[in-house]
Amino acid sequence: MEVKTSLLDNMIGVGDMVLLEPLSEESFIENLNKRFDHNEIYTYIGSVVISMNPYKSLPIYTAEKVEEYRNRNFYELSPHIFALADEAYRSLRDQDKDQCILITGESGAGKTEASKFVMSYVAAVCGKGQEVNKVKEQLLQSNPVLEAFGNAKTMRNDNSSRFGKYMDIEFDFKGDPLGGVISNYLLEKSRVVKQPRGERNFHVFYQLLSGASDDMLKKLKLDRDFSKYNYLSLDSATVNGLDDAASFRTVRNAMQIVGFMEDEVQSVLELVAAVLKLGNIEFKPESRVNGFDESRVKDKNDLKEMCELLGIEQSVLERAFSFRTVEAKMEKVSTTLNVAQAYYARDALAKNLYSRLFSWLVNRINESIKAQTKKRKKVMGVLDIYGFEIFEDGDNSFEQFIINYCNEKLQQIFIELTLREEQEEYIREGIEWTNIEYFNNAIICDLIENNKNGILAMLDEECLRPGTVTDETFLDKLNTVCAEHQHFESRLSKNSKFLTDHSLPHNCFRIQHYAGKVLYRVEGFVDKNNDLLYRDLSQAMYKANHSLIKLLFPEGNPAKVNLKRPPTAGFQFRASVGTLMKNLLTKNPNYIRCIKPNDKKAAHIFTDSLVCHQVRYLGLMENVRVRRAGYAFRQVYESCLERYKMLCKQTWPHWRGPAREGVEVLLTDLQVPAEEFAYGRSKIFIRNPRTLFFLEEKRRQCLEDLAALIQKIYRGWKCRTHFLLLKKSQVVVSAWYRRFAQQKKYQKIRCSALVVQSFIRGWKARKLLRELKHKKRCEEAVTTISAYWHGTQVRREYRKFFRANAGKKIYDFTIQRIMQKYFLGLKKTMPSMSPIDKSWPARPYGFLDGTHQELRRVFHLWRCKKYRSQFTEEKKATYEEKLAASELFKDKKALYPSSVGQPFKGDYVEITKNPKYQKLNSLVEDKVLLADVVSKINRANGKGAPRIFLLTKKSLVLADQKTGQVKASVPLLDLSSVSVSTQSDGFFALRLKEGAMSAAKGDFLLSSDRLIEIITKLHRTGAASADRNHINIDISDEFLVQFKQDKVCVKFIQGTPKNGNGVACKRKNNRLLEVSVPSP
Repeated sequence: MEVKTSLLDNMIGVGDMVLLEPLSEESFIENLNKRFDHNEIYTYIGSVVISMNPYKSLPIYTAEKVEEYRNRNFYELSPHIFALADEAYRSLRDQDKDQCILITGESGAGKTEASKFVMSYVAAVCGKGQEVNKVKEQLLQSNPVLEAFGNAKTMRNDNSSRFGKYMDIEFDFKGDPLGGVISNYLLEKSRVVKQPRGERNFHVFYQLLSGASDDMLKKLKLDRDFSKYNYLSLDSATVNGLDDAASFRTVRNAMQIVGFMEDEVQSVLELVAAVLKLGNIEFKPESRVNGFDESRVKDKNDLKEMCELLGIEQSVLERAFSFRTVEAKMEKVSTTLNVAQAYYARDALAKNLYSRLFSWLVNRINESIKAQTKKRKKVMGVLDIYGFEIFEDGDNSFEQFIINYCNEKLQQIFIELTLREEQEEYIREGIEWTNIEYFNNAIICDLIENNKNGILAMLDEECLRPGTVTDETFLDKLNTVCAEHQHFESRLSKNSKFLTDHSLPHNCFRIQHYAGKVLYRVEGFVDKNNDLLYRDLSQAMYKANHSLIKLLFPEGNPAKVNLKRPPTAGFQFRASVGTLMKNLLTKNPNYIRCIKPNDKKAAHIFTDSLVCHQVRYLGLMENVRVRRAGYAFRQVYESCLERYKMLCKQTWPHWRGPAREGVEVLLTDLQVPAEEFAYGRSKIFIRNPRTLFFLEEKRRQCLEDLAALIQKIYRGWKCRTHFLLLKKSQVVVSAWYRRFAQQKKYQKIRCSALVVQSFIRGWKARKLLRELKHKKRCEEAVTTISAYWHGTQVRREYRKFFRANAGKKIYDFTIQRIMQKYFLGLKKTMPSMSPIDKSWPARPYGFLDGTHQELRRVFHLWRCKKYRSQFTEEKKATYEEKLAASELFKDKKALYPSSVGQPFKGDYVEITKNPKYQKLNSLVEDKVLLADVVSKINRANGKGAPRIFLLTKKSLVLADQKTGQVKASVPLLDLSSVSVSTQSDGFFALRLKEGAMSAAKGDFLLSSDRLIEIITKLHRTGAASADRNHINIDISDEFLVQFKQDKVCVKFIQGTPKNGNGVACKRKNNRLLEVSVPSP
């Protein structure tokens, strides 16, 4: 059986206010406080979620929590915003019902964070995929952009939304997001030009100045110092916990993700900079001839920089701040503006510029996130809008009036939809519906929005009326028309009961809203409702070269001049609210009521009076009463039976029949009065919370009994198991002990037996030994006696023969012993196995001299054979070459000793690896046996030229060292002999056979440091071939060399050459070349 938690399990206080007993405002506040102290910030009123701002991070929004609330019944787990988001999403996905989530509360209550949590939950549980993830990311990243331009730091909240936002998220039939549409309401644009003490302008101004690079600020003509801008308050320029620089980077990244182009971002930042510059423009009066004052710009530097940013002619904008053109039918009248009017025009332009920029941003985001398909879509709306605003100091103005009007409409639709939802559920379940008495605030909505006598209609009428129009004339009109209305109060109205009410100032009126009475000061109502921007400024803006400015001020187009007065702010807001209400009525509503626990923005502080104030104007008590007017609690039969089945023996532990019948049996067995519940088609309805708490108390007691029973059975099982384990352990221990004792006893007996056996065996062995020794002594005695006897007999018999041959036998025996001693001594003093080791033991006796030398020779031959057997083929060939060199040059050529220690490598120029000689290598057909650089001696001057000398099995080749070009190729068959000197030089002459083709140019006189190796390889190559005769090697200090037709004598002499210690060749005459070789 799957164990599920419930809203009623482990409750701190009461999780659903509908179940609160007794119900009063004090118990309501106390329950909220109790849950808040235990970090339970969410509480239900039926399907409505109350959210308390904890002012700290709580670990209740993790991915694990998302999975915990995913696809779970609303009341199945403890109250959470994820439960409401999941219920709304599943209703939209599975039941095809459009949803809306209404988030209300005053500033600082956590509305914006709540909307983020809802959107993040929906993004987490819906489908995956590249396109879906892109849409989700764009929807989520639209928040940082709108927060930067629409949020500000206030006294109540460091990130207060100063606009109302409604987002429609569109889904396909699978529940995957396709896109969205954002609507904004009533941006607090007056904040652009003036902020209350302790508050800031919109975040984007501070983020731009803090986070932009120096190059960007230079392009925007801005300075990082906040104090240089009149529109920025300095007392709250920096806020603890807000990193404006990091937020600016986040906003830039979010704009890129949403789809803003780089030039669009730059244009937006230019407009933000222009608003800051606009606030620095100041005016001074200048008298005219007609006696009127005209405004003039004091310092034109800021005006110039602003015009450069927006691409406007400075003179056009300057004139728009000094003159106003009024058009009436066919007439145009130009009037001058005084300083006060110029400041009004400047601020109006700043407010309009910023608010239109904000509206453009919303539209631009909508273009990026809108659904690309035209198929039917499911919609979930999220409304994040101001809560009821009541300033205790009575400083409630036009903004608070229309905000509270919007909340009156939301309260009206909330009551209507809540009652309709209750009625529909009753009808769906077959329960009789009874009318519920509740306060209907339609009369208050009518007071404000009535087209004839409503406050907004009269305000519009007053704004459009010719003549002098002031806030006082508007109040007079209200006092006349609304005097008898039961929810309108004014000191100057015809109703005499307010004449002596000193809490009601003369320039104010009071409306009794559903949340309480609110005092409004009429100052500024007319101007804020007019929201007037002079046509001259609109036309000046339209003349800008900035592409975005033209889009924001289309009415400035001279070709489309409209003399009709633009709609007032009140009219536009009433129309927007009407559209919003129609939109909400088409969707299934879900409510989140946000409450701020204290004004200090601190955790763990709960101010009863502040919370009570919010509970009243949010109408939460009214909501509970409406919910409890019929049946306070309802639950599907399956869940009810699963939760309470242990209360009845017939339903415990399993009920085999239908769930409804099981619930009926359960309630009958518990004797619950029939008037306390009703059976619906799929749910059981419980009228009074006391009945539910009675069931919960019975369940708690039953669970305690069941827990005691389970504990008893478990403890019995545990003790029995422990006893059986002890018993088994005792048997095992006993068996092991008995085994150990027997093993120890056996070892003791065995050791004793071994000792006895050893003593007996010893006695027997000693006895046997004595007998054997006696027997042996007897045998030895017999043998000795026999030997002595036989010796005596032999000596007696052959004594005469010993005397004749004794000398020779003694000599032979002595020689044999000396030879034996000699060979044994030679064995011990044998030299090492190295062939070059010439040591040999000294001869001990003169008569062994021949034998000694022969053994030395045999041993040397034997170890040489052993040494040669270790050679590889390559090493053997090397030694053969060295041996051949020895045979040719040893004691004949003075250069030979220096070549003994040098290995014969063969290839000294790496002809196969060197890319320089690849062509030369390819020309040689056979394998190259030797490749080296030699000097070819010129007979004319005796100087040498470097040549590459290549030797193969069939020929030798001389090539140019630099180019690798073949100079001569001589077959070995044409070579008759080689002549060298006896000195330490490297000269050698290659003598060619007469008549050979290669002998046309004569013999070759060459020089090389590796003469021994070259001639040895040349001689061995000639000797190895069967079809050639041996190449003769002539060693002489004077020999003839054939150069073409002449024979030249090469003579070697010993002497000191002029150029140092080297060998020098010098021509003496046409027939003699003299080579000087250093003396050894």
